[in-house]
Amino acid sequence: MEAKFIRETRCFKVSRVFPTDVNNHNTLFGGKLMSYIDDIASISVSKLCRATAVTASTDSVDFLYPIRPSDSVSLESFITHTGTSSMEVFVKVIREDMNSGSRAIAATAFLTFVALDDNNRPIPVPQVIPETEEERKLHETAEYRTQLRKHRRDESKKFADYLLTKYPWE
Repeated sequence: MEAKFIRETRCFKVSRVFPTDVNNHNTLFGGKLMSYIDDIASISVSKLCRATAVTASTDSVDFLYPIRPSDSVSLESFITHTGTSSMEVFVKVIREDMNSGSRAIAATAFLTFVALDDNNRPIPVPQVIPETEEERKLHETAEYRTQLRKHRRDESKKFADYLLTKYPWE
């Protein structure tokens, strides 16, 4: 399987923030932003593997700066690293005040997707080749995040098993 340049997976999405998109703090609903993040990440994944893929985990979403109704929100996503069938996606969220033009990174996120065949079994995906400094940094640090992800998943499974044994009706 031929490797692809990370730039081939890069996607962009821009949306205006409307009053119906905000919470009682007058900032963009976190769930709405997370939906945007998962949506754009899935497109980057499809551009790489050209197959069905599912979100295996949303590893982190760090909300760094509030997004207000006077803002637009721009999302940029790309694959940073691949395993055998898994793909790590980075999403950068930038808010821009439409009145002043000031911009800030409002959030960052890492997600993991797995490519599947028609029988819902994992399939191999191409490796990715970084070109820019940002891509290289994210690619080089991906293995560390992979190890953290595996550890967190193991701990989550143990905790879920514990929770299932504590219900009184079982």
